[in-house]
Amino acid sequence: MLQRSICIFPHFDNMEKIDFLRKKYDRLYRYIPPHLTLVFPFKSTISQEVLTAHIQDVLTGMRPFQITLQGITGSEKYYLFLNVKKGNDLLLSIHDKLYTGILEKYLHRKISYFPHLTVGRLANKTQFEKAITDTAAFTEEFTTVVKELSVEQIDEANYSHSEFTVKLRNT
Repeated sequence: MLQRSICIFPHFDNMEKIDFLRKKYDRLYRYIPPHLTLVFPFKSTISQEVLTAHIQDVLTGMRPFQITLQGITGSEKYYLFLNVKKGNDLLLSIHDKLYTGILEKYLHRKISYFPHLTVGRLANKTQFEKAITDTAAFTEEFTTVVKELSVEQIDEANYSHSEFTVKLRNT
């Protein structure tokens, strides 16, 4: 049984600023590059061929699209999120479509999904509140074009490895 997730790995010209924040605040910094999760980690025996076909079906007619991220906010369990300012509706739509058919049973119905890029998870309230204060002036804007989705395998040590990608078509 494989543990997988489906993500977008954005490429920003100013990626080093995200890396700086993640190195400081995110304990998963070394395990997975900056990403936006569309399907959260799930364990299954779904074959690569079947999963690829499902993703391609979901993406039918979808072209590459622009996203812009800006502003750090906090969330439950002491997370720090870099928020999506442009492209949010498309990301929500892709998320919802991916969680149909073969992936429907993996949907976390108790958790509301909103697109973001995690830049930190702190150990306690004191660290969290300091991080929120320290990142309040972080107004950098991050813009890129999403061209593909990546299916990641997560190994026993929690490292994420690309299994395959599915490209968005220009036509």
